[in-house]
Formats: sequence, structure tokens, C-alpha cells
Amino acid sequence: MTNSRHRWKFFRAGGFDQVQLDTGADLLALRQLDQKLWVALSCPAQDIEFDHRTLEMIDKDGDGQVRASEVITAIEWAGNLLKNSDLLLEKSDQLKLSDIQDEHEEGKNILASAQYILKSLGKSQTAEISLTDMADIEKFLAGLVFNGDGIICATQITDAGLRAVIEEIIRCTGSVVDMSGDTGINQSLTDQFFADIAAYAAWYNQSETDAAILPLGNNTQAAANALQAVKEKITDYFTRCQMAEYDARASLPLSRSTEDYQRIATQNLSAASAELAGFPLAGIAAGKSLPLTSGINPAWQEKINSLRKQVIQPLLGDQENINAQQWTNLCEKLKPFETWQAACSGLSVAGLGITRIREILAGTTRAAITSLIQQDFAVENEIKAIRSVEQLLRYKRDLYKLACNFVSFRDFYSGKQKAIFQMGTLYLDGRSCELCIKVDDINSHAGYANSSGVCLAYC
Repeated sequence: MTNSRHRWKFFRAGGFDQVQLDTGADLLALRQLDQKLWVALSCPAQDIEFDHRTLEMIDKDGDGQVRASEVITAIEWAGNLLKNSDLLLEKSDQLKLSDIQDEHEEGKNILASAQYILKSLGKSQTAEISLTDMADIEKFLAGLVFNGDGIICATQITDAGLRAVIEEIIRCTGSVVDMSGDTGINQSLTDQFFADIAAYAAWYNQSETDAAILPLGNNTQAAANALQAVKEKITDYFTRCQMAEYDARASLPLSRSTEDYQRIATQNLSAASAELAGFPLAGIAAGKSLPLTSGINPAWQEKINSLRKQVIQPLLGDQENINAQQWTNLCEKLKPFETWQAACSGLSVAGLGITRIREILAGTTRAAITSLIQQDFAVENEIKAIRSVEQLLRYKRDLYKLACNFVSFRDFYSGKQKAIFQMGTLYLDGRSCELCIKVDDINSHAGYANSSGVCLAYC
């Protein structure tokens, strides 16, 4: 029936021979058993009467189905960590520390983690561990200063200066969720932050070494904003005046026609009128300068006032008007600043200000954060081993039961206890129905049910 080197025993139930699992050796030999002799080759990881956490651990690919290959892998993993594979038949979640196979690295790590857990619980003299000890494993791991995920949270830092930098990294660059549920930073976010502040500082330094970038010192930004607010409109004005100089006939239509004014004459006009803002900045004439105090389109007067105050007066003095050449010179004067500003690097950290950025760069916080992240990663294997302790305890308790409902339907046919796919007992018309299974899609199930030859009731 099989090429297995293991000697199998079978029992007949349900009209066919099923393998009998009586020893740990039987379980460990399942890889040799021809899968044509298995009763089932997969089962759902949800909606059966079995511990869902254990099924999730077995379902390594997370596809929601526990398959024969995954059951075999789980049994072999657990059997390799126990000195006696018959312990898998106990269906108990208690394990003596002396029963852990510590002749290989993984077993040593799991034994050390089990001892560490018991010590943390004040039970260092206890010779065995159980799932009860692991009941608050998530809280236990969350409470550790280092938990192996490479994430550092500001809340765990006592140094105020270092904590402030971590909070700034989170604010500027983002955060990731720590195993504890708190937000923190990892190496990637740290590197990004320090790259950004270095780039921003290098960019800012250019303004201190090139006098052309900040012609108005700290007021250059306000001046550039005022100029940009009217740049397109003033350029339009001088272009229209140049057209009038090119051809005198253009002056009148370029200033807007009488009909245009008649169209808005019946409206309630204000400086905020969008239609009024579309009219030329001032009356168009050949070679005309731009008036700054009077004769300006009311919709633009406030912005022209700002330009005069922020740009013209500091650079040209107090003037009533400017000509086209002066306007070109003003634009050229602020062009280095605009070019420099467009090349700004590290915008995400700009809100910190150059003083704070230079303070961080001059300090040692990057090395301190990297050191903390490395310390956290240093316990990664220990933390994984802690989770492996839980997995080993669950496998010791549950794998034999799963095998007896997977490789064979021993529980179902023996009648001593319900199979894991049985949801309970249905009492119907004075009768008890034992074969109660969960059906997710009744319509699809009914298509197969017609060939079963039995009466089925969907409830």
C-alpha cells in the first residue's frame, strides 16, 4: 500500500482503511505515508472546532487553508524540539524544561527563552512551562525595552534631548508601529531624516556664501512673494504698452473697449471682482511707465502697494512709477533667489528651522538612535524563540488531535468525541443529529449534496 520504511497499522472505518496513529514515531513518519491514504489533504484555518491560533501558526503561507505538507512540517518541527516524540500524544500544553531537546541551536534558544519567561514571572525555580504562563505573551513582549523589531519609540527614551529628536523624526518623516502598538522609528526613517536635514543644511548654506541669493537679507522671501503675486500681470502690462508703441492703433483695444466697460457698468463692482481683475493693470499707451500710486486697476492696487513696499522701495527707492527696464532689472535681481528656492532639498524638515537642524547635525543623536536600533535587533532571535516557546506548547497540545482529524477521521468514527469539523448536535423533530458541519455557501454545497444519497438539513 505504501513504500514507507515505517511499519503502519490501519483500522477500517467508513468503508476504507485508515492509518492508525498511536506513537510519536507514527506522527514523525507521516512524510513517508502516501497521501492517497490520508482522509483529508486540507482544512480551513477558521470555522472548525479547533484552536484558531494554532491553525494560524501551522498555516505558514497564510492562505486560510492548512494543508498536508504544513501539518507534516509542524509535526517534524515539534518532534525535533522534544527529546521524546511520544510527548506529542499527551495533548497537554504543559512541558517540562528537561524535555526540550537542547542539542541544537534552536532548541537551546527555546530552552533559554522558556527559562527567561519563567524568571520574568517570578517562577525561576519552576521546572515546567505551560500556555498559562504565555497567556499575556503580547503584553510581556510589549513591555520589553527591546523586542527585536528594530523600532524605537520616543516613550521608552528617558533622555529628553534624544526623545525630542525621535519625536521630530516622526513628525517630519513618518513612523512605524512597534510590537507594543506604540509608534516609533526604524533605521530607514532615521536615515531618511538625517539625509533630509543634511541636504537642507547644504542648500541653506548656499544663501550664506552667495550674496546674490538674498539681496534683501531676511526680507527676500517676502519680496519674492510680492513680486510673484504681480509678475504675470505687470509683464502683461508692459507687453501691451510695447504693442501700442509698435502700432498706435493697438492702444485703445488693448486697454479694453467701450463695450467691455458697458458690460460691467450695471454690476456692483468691488476690488475683489474677478472680472475686473481681468482688465489691464493700467491704461495702455506707447512707452508708458507703470504708475504705482494712482491710475491702477482697483483689483490690483493692494498687491501693487505690497510690491512697492517689499521690492521697489528697498531696491530702487521711493518711486511713483517704474518703466519696463526697471521692471526687468527687479525680476533679474530676485531671480537667483527664485532659482535657489526651487532647488530646495529636504522640504519635509524645513519646519524645524536651520538653527535646530544645525544643532541636530552637530550632536550625536544619530549614533545614539542607531545604537538603540541595533540593540533592539540584537534580541530578535531571543524574541523569535519566545514566540517559538508558545508555538511548541500549542503544537504539543494540538497536533495529535489535528492528525486524528486529518490523516484519519479517528475521532469521528470512534464516537468517543466529536471531530473538529463537527459544530455540535442538532435536535430536530425529536432526533439528535451528530453530523453538523459549517457550510459557508449553501447553494454551492447543495450542488454536491444531491449526490450524497442522504437527507441534509440546512439550518
